[in-house]
Amino acid sequence: MTRPVLVIDFGAQYAQLIARRVREAGVYSEIVHHTITADEVSAKDPAAIILSGGPSSVYEPGSPQLDRGILELGIPTLGICYGFQTLANLLGGRVDKSGKREYGATELRVAAPGEILAEQPAEQICWMSHGDQVMEAPDGFEVLASTDITPVAAFANSEKKIYGVQWHPEVKHSQFGQRVLENFLHNAAGI
Repeated sequence: MTRPVLVIDFGAQYAQLIARRVREAGVYSEIVHHTITADEVSAKDPAAIILSGGPSSVYEPGSPQLDRGILELGIPTLGICYGFQTLANLLGGRVDKSGKREYGATELRVAAPGEILAEQPAEQICWMSHGDQVMEAPDGFEVLASTDITPVAAFANSEKKIYGVQWHPEVKHSQFGQRVLENFLHNAAGI
């Protein structure tokens, strides 16, 4: 049986699109609800996990949470937008209200490509849609990219195989979005 890539849905308008983009990269994917437990994830034996975006703030009471045990399973994980902020928050980084929403086409500067931004230009347009931002990456994480407003727009910990991007690589407006997903799936996760 093919090991799936699990798309953990935090209420994203784009969860179906993420799953489709994964399939376009030649990899089987399944969407699961954010209430999935580490034991349930383990039983599905995924090859990788993608945490979707979502409309919440990680600090709102009742906002969707991730079972921290999932990150201890050693499964390559990519967080997108809210999923990225969830990773930062759970792992000891700093997420703040930006005061300025970043929405739409945004200029991104790649400082260090790592596995997920490999073979991409140092400056590119990505599609943002967020009110919170990651101000500090968790310990042990390398900052890969930033924008004028967001100091940590992407990070990676290659040893733990945990990655995140603030923008939406699944939408066509992100110039190299599909490449980000393919790099995660094929390079970082080894699928």
